Amino acid sequence: MTTMLDQDRYGTLTEPATLTIARLLPGPVERVWAYLTDSDLRRQWLAAGAMEEKAGAPVELVWRNDELTDPPGQRPDGFGDEHRMTCEVTRIDAPHLLSISWGSTGGVTFTLEEKGDEVLLTIVHQRIEDPEVRLNVSAGWHAHLDVLEARVHGTRAEPHWDNWTRLRTEYAERLFG
Repeated sequence: MTTMLDQDRYGTLTEPATLTIARLLPGPVERVWAYLTDSDLRRQWLAAGAMEEKAGAPVELVWRNDELTDPPGQRPDGFGDEHRMTCEVTRIDAPHLLSISWGSTGGVTFTLEEKGDEVLLTIVHQRIEDPEVRLNVSAGWHAHLDVLEARVHGTRAEPHWDNWTRLRTEYAERLFG
């Protein structure tokens, strides 16, 4: 796997239908873990939804992407102001590993690895078979991680939807050339 930190913040296809994307974030690991598992913190960069930290527990994720940044940017056609998905925790080893089911794909695994005072967050989203979905998911994870990175650094993220739209174009070139 290619390291995707300072020189390349983009996700890569580590298998034909598996996206891997990583970010180095300020620690401690428990802080980053909370942004994955606590609904109030997770809604600030991804999606709200209560999560019991045990395998088999249901998780309803609720995206309200217009609330992630101020201003939110121009929402693309076809996207509503809210999206919901029911998932399930499939593996958990707090505070280092969280795997959840993810709609029609093979699921998402978040791993946290301590690197001194920082934490390497790696997201692996498996079995994204449909190329259009893979494109949206790639731009989506990247844009959401941009918001998370801004939050944990105490800086302002660029408008979410504008960033997603730009990234979608860039990922189309990267993934499908």
